[in-house]
Amino acid sequence: MGNVKRLLFFCPFSYGGLADYAHAQATALTVAGCDVTMLCQPEFISGHDSSSYRQVPLLAKLKEHNTSNVTGRLIRKVDNGLLIIKHISQLAAFIREHNFQHVLFASYVEYLAPLWAYKLRRLSKAGVRFGAVVHDPVRDFVVGPIWWHRYSIWSAYSFLSEAFVHEAIELDTVKEIPRLRTTVIPCGIFKFTEPDCSVTQMREGLDVPQDATLLLAFGHIRDGKNLDLVLKALVHFPDVYLVIAGKEQSSGQRPVSWYQRLAEELGVQHRCRWICRFIPEQEAANLFGCCDVVLLVYSAQFRSASGVLNVAANFRKPCLVSSGNGPLKSVVETYRLGTFNAPDSEEAIIDGLSKVLSAKDRFAMDWCGYERDYSWEKNAMITINTIYSCKSN
Repeated sequence: MGNVKRLLFFCPFSYGGLADYAHAQATALTVAGCDVTMLCQPEFISGHDSSSYRQVPLLAKLKEHNTSNVTGRLIRKVDNGLLIIKHISQLAAFIREHNFQHVLFASYVEYLAPLWAYKLRRLSKAGVRFGAVVHDPVRDFVVGPIWWHRYSIWSAYSFLSEAFVHEAIELDTVKEIPRLRTTVIPCGIFKFTEPDCSVTQMREGLDVPQDATLLLAFGHIRDGKNLDLVLKALVHFPDVYLVIAGKEQSSGQRPVSWYQRLAEELGVQHRCRWICRFIPEQEAANLFGCCDVVLLVYSAQFRSASGVLNVAANFRKPCLVSSGNGPLKSVVETYRLGTFNAPDSEEAIIDGLSKVLSAKDRFAMDWCGYERDYSWEKNAMITINTIYSCKSN
């Protein structure tokens, strides 16, 4: 029993790319020999049931709120902040109760860290080793005054021994943390079920011509995905159709109705298909299976890896991509998984679509090389070798 690698995996996200990543990584770690316990919310299990690693759905869930007015949105923000602090209290208690010595955060997060990080620093000083996957190393989304933002960033790093990133980078920890080590791990390809509808059936169901080019914008609908620029670019391609599939992100972002009004004004609404809700895996497989190109036209502020890219890779669909400098840009260009264009530019999207539509060799995409280098097996091997090394706190 002494040689068993017990790992507590802390995942407070119930759905979305971070939850999907956590589920895939926990599964790979289990296959690689770890005894993984996932501390999560009950809603996580409904979308990520597992027969390999242990799921403990003890984390409290966010209360339902009416966000149609200012008061409701303010109450939601306050409750969300309180929930973050409660989750950390539940994590600390679970670590002590079950004597975990190795803990992995599904994602680094700094929100309100000065109010909760001290609990984990105590455990770190007592010998518990903490690691976190830092999906977004550049923390330029400022909440509150800048001094608080910087203090929060340091606090959230202060108890960590290991930071796992998807591209070599010097983390801005504000103040030096001598014991913190940064390790690059690949973001693996998400394995999906096969489509259970043919391309012909799906296009008939979507009322899309069989010979039309079909674009897919998949995932949470939020401002940073530049959907407005895509709709404007669509004006220049009368034979191209677009499926928008995913939930609205949250209050504070443009609602779906805003984009639908814009599509009407531009005269492209008849070529848009809106599926604005949670998309189950089987339906997602059918959508990826019937599309021609996947859109990943993020803003310049996006500098991390993309979970949607790794779904597209599973179906070997070329991608139209934009972002800031980071792992998404690197892998698309290195393995020729599509075309990369300047971010936040309607003209760049038009140019990128023209390249996609005229490409005869589909960019000679190196899917085999990408699958070899960006596997969950490699992710798990590096993570295990790092977090269980004898480097002391």
